[in-house]
Amino acid sequence: MLFRFRRILLAFLAGGLVGAGLALLYTPVSGREARERIGGLAEDLKKKTEAWTGDVKQKVEGFIDEERAVIKSAYEAGREAMAKEKARFENPNPQ
Repeated sequence: MLFRFRRILLAFLAGGLVGAGLALLYTPVSGREARERIGGLAEDLKKKTEAWTGDVKQKVEGFIDEERAVIKSAYEAGREAMAKEKARFENPNPQ
């Protein structure tokens, strides 16, 4: 699921870059002004991407923590059940 999400994100970002580049190429401005615009767009994109990836990282870490807690509780329940069955097997008539 995470791999699919990354592919979608990469496609989205690549599309945005291509679109921004084409818009700059077809806008009638001087070379210096075009370079400044490209630099500004690149900086804005970098800031937005860093903020967005930070949010995604926090969500993924939260998801991993939740799953870790579920797995730990399932493991503990399994250990308890195994200990009960082992005790029952070792002492078939506890009287």
